[in-house]
Amino acid sequence: MATTNLWEKFRTFLRSPVFDYVKTVVFVYIVLIRFLQARRHLRARGIYPTLQDFWKWLHQQILLLALRLPAARRKVEVELGKAKLQIEAKLIAHGPNVTRHLTIPPTGHTAAWIAEEMEKMDKESDHDSDWKHGKISGAVYHGGDELTKIIVAAYERYCVSNPLHPDVFPTIRKMEAEVVAMCLRMYNNPDGAGTTTSGGTESIIMSVKAHRDWARATKGITEPEIIVPASAHAAFDKGSAYLKIKVHTIPVDPVTRKVDIKHVARAINGNTIMVVGSCINFPDGNQDDIVALGKLAKKHKIGLHVDCCLGSFIVPFLEKAGFPIDPFDFRVEGVTAISCDTHKGNSVIMYRNAELRSYQYYVNPSWTGGVYASPSMAGSRPGSLIAGTWAALQYMGQEGYLESCRTIVGAAKSIAERIRKEIPELYVLGNPPASVVAFASKHPKVNIHEVGDVMSKKGWHLNATTGPAALHIAVTRLSVPLVDELLEDLKDAVKEARLHPSGKGTMVALYG
Repeated sequence: MATTNLWEKFRTFLRSPVFDYVKTVVFVYIVLIRFLQARRHLRARGIYPTLQDFWKWLHQQILLLALRLPAARRKVEVELGKAKLQIEAKLIAHGPNVTRHLTIPPTGHTAAWIAEEMEKMDKESDHDSDWKHGKISGAVYHGGDELTKIIVAAYERYCVSNPLHPDVFPTIRKMEAEVVAMCLRMYNNPDGAGTTTSGGTESIIMSVKAHRDWARATKGITEPEIIVPASAHAAFDKGSAYLKIKVHTIPVDPVTRKVDIKHVARAINGNTIMVVGSCINFPDGNQDDIVALGKLAKKHKIGLHVDCCLGSFIVPFLEKAGFPIDPFDFRVEGVTAISCDTHKGNSVIMYRNAELRSYQYYVNPSWTGGVYASPSMAGSRPGSLIAGTWAALQYMGQEGYLESCRTIVGAAKSIAERIRKEIPELYVLGNPPASVVAFASKHPKVNIHEVGDVMSKKGWHLNATTGPAALHIAVTRLSVPLVDELLEDLKDAVKEARLHPSGKGTMVALYG
């Protein structure tokens, strides 16, 4: 009886004016929320880019419908299959003497057998030793055979260490703290805070996480957004995808390659937690206007992350080496975090203060296995990488890094200047201040990715980029002696791409 009365009351409520009022309020609230989201998006992206996004989406849907046709699908599958085989052949060691090991052997092999098997794989691979000749863009940051021996010795000494247990490995904890302290001083914030990570991507993701949790705790932001230049590293998009954060991608000036500051200012709203700048960016090696970004960050009380992963031990020494560089480090007001790669497999994320760093940590005090806490995404970490980093910093010293900066940046500036003067079909993107030089085609019959494929045949491993289509080289100590050879090969490659384009190379297949 009571249930029947309740049901009747509920049905009466559904027919009442009060319920109609509630429905209207809910409807208006939902529409208002959607309107505000659309307004923020339009303000950040602009009408024309939003229409471009819609057109791109519509184009993709039409292509997907077309690919449902059996003939079109078969043709695409054949072409993709060819490209896949071509790319895989370059990515995996293969050959008549290479054995695939797909199961653990019944009994263990000897050290001599293991060394011999590695030797076979290296010999059969077309590219495993190419990096030693210097014809490679970045990827390998080789400081010489003596430094390699020092790093390997550090690895061997601490190969089983784990910084998750500092009470067991206090030396590793000491070295980790000192690596962070050295980097903080190098970026002019000795009283700041930071942690080591497994690489630049993790450093960036940790910064995004720290700023997200800081904004939620201090500002009550539950729908966080970040503002990122189109030239910023994809790790910001990756971290935002993991952490459920909306990304506003801001275009860069086509000439200077710096992010559009006015566009960044328009994109900032009540949900913005952080803006991003690069020094230097990966695609073309240029630097954003960090001072202007810092002013915006300070004005709106939001974070500013400066990504220095690619210029980590170059840009701090540019001024001393006699090369011009705009302000970029913690001396710039508004900068709250900087990412800096120290060594392969190791990076440092630095914060202006320890309070902001605290939002990076994960702590679970009630786990049945005991209190669990870790500073970054990883739990257990290889202490050997920290030891190797510490050893490398001690070996190189400031003078060593200063000398590397002089030679590497000197070579990069020579490459940029000679491309401008000697290869009229190409142009250099922006005015790169450090070690990366990107160049694109301004000749209608020269496909820059075709040039990249020709350079690959000549033994060069250059990076392909898009927006605009370009190639770049990240100069290292290995490539410094090869500037003349690079320019001569590049001239020949441009000529071949213009007169005899094949249209079948890896870059053309992948990006075309």
